[in-house]
Amino acid sequence: MHPLHLRSAGTSLVISTHRGEAEISHWGADLGDTLPDLAILNEPIGPSSIDANVPAGLLPQASSSWQGRSGLRGHRFTDGVPGFDFSVRLRVVSATTDGTTAVVLQSDPDAGITVTSNLTLHPGGLLELRHTATNDGTSPFQLDELATMLPVAPDAVELLDLTGRWCRERHPQRRAIQQGTWVRTGRHGRTGHDSSLLLAAGTAGFGNRHGKVWATHLAWSGNHEQFADNVADGRTMIGGSELLGPAEVVLQPGGSYTTPALFAAYSDRGLDGITEAFYSWFRARPHHISTPRPVVLNTWEAVYFDHNLETLTELAESAAELGVERFVLDDGWFRGRRDDHAGLGDWFVDQTVWPTGLTPLINAVTSRGMEFGLWVEPEMINLDSDIARAHPEWIVGPSAVSHKDGGRLPLEWRQQHVIDLVNPEAWNYVYERIDAVLRENNISYLKWDQNRDLLEHGHAGRASVHEQTLAAYRLFDALRTAHPGVEIESCSSGGGRVDLGILERTDRVWASDCNDALERQTIQRWTGMVVPPELVGGHIGPTTSHTTARTHDLSFRAITALFGHFGMEWDVRSVKGAQREELKRFIALYKEHRGLIHSGRMVRADVADESLMVHGVVADTHDGGTPAGATAALFAVVKTRTGFAEHVGRVAIPGLDPSRSYRVEAIFPSPGDADYGHTFIEAKPAPWLGNGATATGRFLGEVGLPMPVMHPEHAIVLRFTAL
Repeated sequence: MHPLHLRSAGTSLVISTHRGEAEISHWGADLGDTLPDLAILNEPIGPSSIDANVPAGLLPQASSSWQGRSGLRGHRFTDGVPGFDFSVRLRVVSATTDGTTAVVLQSDPDAGITVTSNLTLHPGGLLELRHTATNDGTSPFQLDELATMLPVAPDAVELLDLTGRWCRERHPQRRAIQQGTWVRTGRHGRTGHDSSLLLAAGTAGFGNRHGKVWATHLAWSGNHEQFADNVADGRTMIGGSELLGPAEVVLQPGGSYTTPALFAAYSDRGLDGITEAFYSWFRARPHHISTPRPVVLNTWEAVYFDHNLETLTELAESAAELGVERFVLDDGWFRGRRDDHAGLGDWFVDQTVWPTGLTPLINAVTSRGMEFGLWVEPEMINLDSDIARAHPEWIVGPSAVSHKDGGRLPLEWRQQHVIDLVNPEAWNYVYERIDAVLRENNISYLKWDQNRDLLEHGHAGRASVHEQTLAAYRLFDALRTAHPGVEIESCSSGGGRVDLGILERTDRVWASDCNDALERQTIQRWTGMVVPPELVGGHIGPTTSHTTARTHDLSFRAITALFGHFGMEWDVRSVKGAQREELKRFIALYKEHRGLIHSGRMVRADVADESLMVHGVVADTHDGGTPAGATAALFAVVKTRTGFAEHVGRVAIPGLDPSRSYRVEAIFPSPGDADYGHTFIEAKPAPWLGNGATATGRFLGEVGLPMPVMHPEHAIVLRFTAL
């Protein structure tokens, strides 16, 4: 059987079957049209080892003497006794490809298990891999794990992943790849604030723009594991799997289980090449958001739970005058919700606050040319709510009986519990209430929150995170089908549920509850490794951050929010005088350039000075080039802290067309802005800063520009216009 060879965007994936088992022989650089006889890759047999070549299978198996992490773990119940067919021996039945997709069917008739693997190498080079296991036997088979994994080349010697916590999501950490398994486990029942959005293996010292990188992302919003597995013979696999609870998936005869998709990318141009592959896939989706991303005002840090029509109308009037296009009413609008102790689950407009409903506020918003959005948390419930009192059996817990009948509940988290969406009655109630709110009101946008981990999560006494995740997906899907014009944001205590599973059902994610611009520089930079900026909410918060008590100038907060889906979470009624004019000018600047920001290539410079971050967006020129006079790129130069040197010196601006010339301008802050004098330490900035200069993309990328001397925690925006 000939090998399967998938090729796209400089990447090749080769699957060989000559040893009877499907094996990934190569995932990396494009190999061209012709492959040799893959027997050339047979490894020598080492001393004191199995007397055969051991394949790194498409689904690694102990039955082939693979001594690393197995792809499939489980066992069969025979006459009610567990533990049988614990080691399957899958062999290829069929393998087909059209050059960009492949389907591989492997089976073990003796164990009664068949696994179908579906692979697609998308046009931008992003690989998508899923396995489906089917029980062909006559008795139940308990599936403990079905993992998706891929081999990386021997010169991948470093591992980068992400971690974090609430208000500090997605921070990088690096380590050498050593013998053994590095596992990142998420037991939150949601993706988790500490989840590694990306697991990347690379050559020594790989960076933003250099080195070979192999990276994976698991598109799943429940419990999961991501791992790098280096076995004793030196081979390394990276991948991920859903982390299944006790007996969560038991396949009855004829039953099947499909893994979450593993998305993977290879780059010989550093991490920016990985980002390009993900962005290409996102933007090619038929349902990817295509309308200009409106300027948002969210009311949370402006009023919290203090809802009244007069205050919110004033806020809407002030927002509209600034140029806001979407006004979002946050938590506090529904029955009994005067603080976060009560009301979750009672999705009725609170008549004590809104005696005539939300219509007067909605009219005040829409009459001023803005869309109206609303906060909801459909997956949660407070014990102090009418629905909890009426249906205690709908509250998730580890017991087979409800807490009303003596069953134990998990510990409270933010005074709330989880509503059991696996229960059809509970699911229908939640759907009907959110559907009614959307039908009865002119709502264009839902901020869909989820504010606690799913700990001790069970249905009818059995672990059920798997089924709860699928039920939540069905709820998103059903509401989107019923209300196709309503956009949905995924928020989960900020950035606790950011993954491609939830992003298939939503139109943006809230990257973090932290609006501190300095913290956001890192949070947004690493969220943007995978998720394009049009899908990442980034807001200007108050002058002094509510989560860190750190104070920043408006220009720094605004520039940080610019490279995302821009908005504000701030009582903008308090913004007066020169600062208000500066904010207006910046909102206009976002509107002018959001088409570029939300369609261009993300570029991140490798800067020797660790106190400096340089990143930007370059216009996609696949359509024949940027027209003369058009904005070709926007870059931010960000000073995060003091540096060792008195002057930063010259900084290269990568990613521009080396053969074209560009006019360079510093467009924000500029002379006349309220924050201009705060940003620069000296009154004599670099000559090009105010007057503009021209240079080729090659010059800018190789020689660079001398940077002005900036105060820490300040930034400037540079515009590059094609000549």
